[in-house]
Amino acid sequence: MPAVDITPERLAAEVAPLLGSALVGFDVDGVLAPIVEKAHDAALSPGVLDELERLAMRARVVIVSGRSVGDLDRFDFPPTLEVVGSHGLERRGMPPLALDDDEQYTFEQLELLATRAVDAAGDGAWLEYKPASVVIHVREADRTLAERAIAAVENLASMIDGAHVKHGHMVCELLARTGSKGETITELREPGQPVVFLGDDVTDESVFEAMVDGDLGIRVGDGDTAAGYRLAGPDAVVEFLHRL
Repeated sequence: MPAVDITPERLAAEVAPLLGSALVGFDVDGVLAPIVEKAHDAALSPGVLDELERLAMRARVVIVSGRSVGDLDRFDFPPTLEVVGSHGLERRGMPPLALDDDEQYTFEQLELLATRAVDAAGDGAWLEYKPASVVIHVREADRTLAERAIAAVENLASMIDGAHVKHGHMVCELLARTGSKGETITELREPGQPVVFLGDDVTDESVFEAMVDGDLGIRVGDGDTAAGYRLAGPDAVVEFLHRL
């Protein structure tokens, strides 16, 4: 069934009875922060941090992002929130992620492919480094050149042992070790604990697909989704938090 459009007020009414027991999770870009042309220019929506701190007094709140934990530091999430980065591979307060020799070799091969893909995509494309992956950003590149470059790099990456590919909003991530937001939420939740999760990207669908009775999945913005509900955008997320 398609996701049901829901207002912030109505969603707050659905979530409020779960606060005493729920795990409440959020993606960052496109949910807590509007999508921008350059990822390093992203900023949380006004008022979001205050609302998250208030929510953390009533529920367990987890930030689950594809960004690295080091990159997530830019948002100054308070210590009352759990912060998970790199699609579940990193957690704030835990030892840094370290690749083994085989993974490091895979990483170096993927770095070479990604560098060539950025060159092929032309002006506006750029490469981001994470502890276990490289990310090709093409939001500002020529769309035709970018699509060709991404298709080529995905094909070549499929020939590398241990390599994984994740797609997002105008990005292609090449990983030497893969993680899943859905697996992460499943690991974090306590037995019988309901999950509420808000996400906007392809990588968030693994959370929605792993949900069970009693959970609430909310897709933020457009796109096909396995979530039960849909909020209009980041502004609606702020309003939802305020009403909650």
